[in-house]
Amino acid sequence: MAQRRTGSSSLVKLLGNWHQDLPRTPVYRQLADGLRLLILDGRLPLDGRLPGERELATALGISRTTVATALAQLRDEGYLASRQGSGSVTMLPEGTQTVSPLPGRATTLDLSTAALSAGPEIHQAYANALIALPEHLGSTGYNQQGLPELRHVIAQRYADRGLPTDADQIMIVNGALSGFGLVLRLLTGPGDRVVLDHPTYPMALTAIKGASCHAVPVSLTEYGWDTDGLAATIAQTSPRLAYLLADFHNPTGHCMDVATRSAIADIAARTRTTIVVDETMVDLWYDNPPPPPLAAFDASDRIITLGSAGKSFWGGLRLGWIRASSRTIASLIQIRDSLDLGSPILEQLAAINLFNEAENFQPQRREMLRQQRDACAEVVKELFPDWKMTVIPQGGLSWWIELPKPLATVFAASAEGIGIRIGAGPRFGVEGAFERYLRLPFTLETTQMRAALERLKPLWDNMAQTRNESLKRSVV
Repeated sequence: MAQRRTGSSSLVKLLGNWHQDLPRTPVYRQLADGLRLLILDGRLPLDGRLPGERELATALGISRTTVATALAQLRDEGYLASRQGSGSVTMLPEGTQTVSPLPGRATTLDLSTAALSAGPEIHQAYANALIALPEHLGSTGYNQQGLPELRHVIAQRYADRGLPTDADQIMIVNGALSGFGLVLRLLTGPGDRVVLDHPTYPMALTAIKGASCHAVPVSLTEYGWDTDGLAATIAQTSPRLAYLLADFHNPTGHCMDVATRSAIADIAARTRTTIVVDETMVDLWYDNPPPPPLAAFDASDRIITLGSAGKSFWGGLRLGWIRASSRTIASLIQIRDSLDLGSPILEQLAAINLFNEAENFQPQRREMLRQQRDACAEVVKELFPDWKMTVIPQGGLSWWIELPKPLATVFAASAEGIGIRIGAGPRFGVEGAFERYLRLPFTLETTQMRAALERLKPLWDNMAQTRNESLKRSVV
């Protein structure tokens, strides 16, 4: 397979607002920080080739010496390797963890992942699954559509939410992202367009790019989805499908109302466009459950729904599902042969138990998240009064924060240096958008969250102050 090469223009867009007038931080270090963040975020593919030093220096408008020094630092840290005839190739240092501990620091904090650890119900579900496992040991264990009992439970949940569903309309997959990858494999080809709300889930962007498709963004408004903009974009670009997050949108927290769901279903029918709706966050509501699934407004079988046990129960389950017409499910089963032969039986049995017991533990989890959301908001208002919390999420796992200045990339890159990973806005956008935004999960326990934000405050204050002084100098 040919080695992937990132062009200089693409790399400049990915780097975004990497360079600030920070007297205490040399330009080469800012560049190294920006490139390191792209590698850790996955926005630069591993084993991919960077532009040459001269080409990159010209594109960035800095000296070749500065570029060479930055790349040398990343080689010393293990993020780049030099290969004969290939220049600098991206990699990860041996033993890299989600958040790499820094010398002299006993712990690190991760604010880049919006997910919860397992509760006691997970252990109990696996214990019950082991008891139920023997009756399945006489089979091969291969079932590309999933256990009938689990599909029936999921179908009933859709019916309870206002979307009549049969078990043959459900396919169990290894997470919602895996399901999206299957749908892309079935419905798209290289060069096809995929419309999506903007910002969006970053791994969906990766999946679209991995399918050699082009992401076509439709910006969310302050109040949610722009259905006129969506209809116009579909009419102008003729996409193969659209990917939307209707329930407690990641990262903005918006929840699509009934009128918008109905309008989007009408757009899908009128334009004959397949809409893929990711319902990963659907169970994480605080006051009221979301409206019926978007597919409940669809009379033309144009809407495919993705679900996941990852946020509802635990990410370690690695189970998701696709809800679609029985014809689409049959087609997906056929193309799954080249990817895997089904999902693990034990995890499916555990999921059955969790669905059946959900009402016994999900209310407490929702209340915990509500309290952590509110506590996080109070700390942010206290420590970062110039940050704007754009939408009060009525569900989901994170805040979408607007910064007073386009400093997201350089702030996130600098935070790596103090052992904290944060989700810079451009990670959730196309071509370097959202430099004024951060995603801040409230999944950490309240004291841990305060500790993380207190460590970030001096960094932000110094950065903002330096930026202000630089602007004053430029005016003078």
